[in-house]
Amino acid sequence: MPMFEQFRNELDEHHDRRERIIKASRDITALSKKIIFALQRVRHLSSPLPSSVTSETSKHQTTITALFTSLTTDLQGLNSWRYQRQISPGIQEYIEAVSFSHYLQHQTLMTYPEAASSVPGGIQLTEDDYVLGLFDLVGELMRFAITAMATSGTIPGSSTSEASNSEMDINKESSIPQQDILTDLRALRTNFEALDTTSSTIANSTLSRDVEKKMEVMKTCVEKVENLVYGMIIRGRERPKGWMPDLASGEGREPVESY
Repeated sequence: MPMFEQFRNELDEHHDRRERIIKASRDITALSKKIIFALQRVRHLSSPLPSSVTSETSKHQTTITALFTSLTTDLQGLNSWRYQRQISPGIQEYIEAVSFSHYLQHQTLMTYPEAASSVPGGIQLTEDDYVLGLFDLVGELMRFAITAMATSGTIPGSSTSEASNSEMDINKESSIPQQDILTDLRALRTNFEALDTTSSTIANSTLSRDVEKKMEVMKTCVEKVENLVYGMIIRGRERPKGWMPDLASGEGREPVESY
């Protein structure tokens, strides 16, 4: 019957569209991860990205733009909500990548309007995907901070008062940066913890489903940076120049020699 043939065609079109979106979302996720890996080679904040990093990220950005643009017709009108769960992972990973790049260059958080305008192809960015992308950003900031401190012995930050490990002293207030990555991570943690995900308007949203797991991971990431900074500041004067704190767990440590 013609009516059922129409239903079949609509279902076939729905499944084909859904598979296209899922495949594109996976490709966007993979390319965004490559951008993040390239950005992790940066060692300084509030400065332009190195040309080698820029050339690599630009290549991936071009491909991501083409993928988003290819989905423009599939994600118009009601379809932007109908297939939200299929495109959401790719958008979240992309927001994580572009917000990480923005933070490295400006040491500020990318706002929602800035993030929405950065999504190519006119694809809609929901508030949920924006917030969940920022949750994942904390993990990248943790990796960046630990790597930078391990290689340079300084706390990444835009302040010119950054001091080396051997110069840190808890009694010298001027030696502690007024604005560093740990300050930013703590501010993010405070704002994330203030989120109210029990509201009826978001009770069944993507944010309410994923926020509990991401919240615990976020707190752990901030605590790792805190522990490393505490070791550099409090014990920095007690160690020889060039010494770096041991981030390994307490299990299996050798006992301290007695005098």
